[in-house]
Amino acid sequence: MKKNPEDRFLRDLLRGIPAGRDLVVGPGDDCAVVRVPGASEVLLLKTDCIVEDVHFLRSHDPARVGWKALARTISDVAAMGGRPGQALITLFTPSDLPAGYWKKFYSGLNRAATRFEVGIAGGEISRSPGGMAVSIALTGHVAARHLVLRSGGKPGHRLFVTGRLGGSIAGHHLDFVPRVAEARWLVENFRPSAMMDLSDGLGSDLPRLASASKCGFAIDPGQLPIRPGCTRDQALTDGEDYELLFACAPSKERVLRRNWVVMFPDTPLTMIGELNETFRSPRNWPGGWDHFG
Repeated sequence: MKKNPEDRFLRDLLRGIPAGRDLVVGPGDDCAVVRVPGASEVLLLKTDCIVEDVHFLRSHDPARVGWKALARTISDVAAMGGRPGQALITLFTPSDLPAGYWKKFYSGLNRAATRFEVGIAGGEISRSPGGMAVSIALTGHVAARHLVLRSGGKPGHRLFVTGRLGGSIAGHHLDFVPRVAEARWLVENFRPSAMMDLSDGLGSDLPRLASASKCGFAIDPGQLPIRPGCTRDQALTDGEDYELLFACAPSKERVLRRNWVVMFPDTPLTMIGELNETFRSPRNWPGGWDHFG
């Protein structure tokens, strides 16, 4: 399965890096996973950044940018089936940016932290000679028996996505709600074989999940859950959907669908296709967001 430029860059960059004694899962999944000796839970570690003119504009409401900055990392913890814990916030700020900007930013960040029970443990601030940037490191935890990786999918397993896809630039990328409750319910009741969050778009992220599971995939384009006003291509390539993509054994599909609508009646769940043995993407499969494309 063809890798995009970002994936190739990371593969070369990370070749030969040391791994700590307690590391269970290193680079390549939504979070790193660390064993805690004597504990029934594992520790999740995540870091993410947002950069001005890449992930947000200065004209955007700072409170919405603050929400996004923390919610992105929370979404990755959710994708492993976990609960978020403590965050460290690092700000890079131009010297001419008023302090009021960051106060409004923190109002949005604090709203996300309160909603998802995240503690703000500390951080750092540095002057930036260019634009703004924010880096957030977040811990999380999950029972070892409920941990879900990208790599457990099998040929024949059904592929599902939550919510709707596409149109993030219209504002969804600043206002999305991480699927923490949905992911915890899934891992506790249905044990998906593989799962990740859709940050770079289905066009990029589905091949990543399939490749990690040593599978190919096939989807029905007519089944894509498209956000109103968007095209099918936008649903595949826009990115920043922050929905869950997961694989599940076909024997669980009927009960999963029936119980989902009871638990989450306002959030669509759509079966879009399945993993297969081809180890390749369908012909003319588009890519999603790529930092090096």
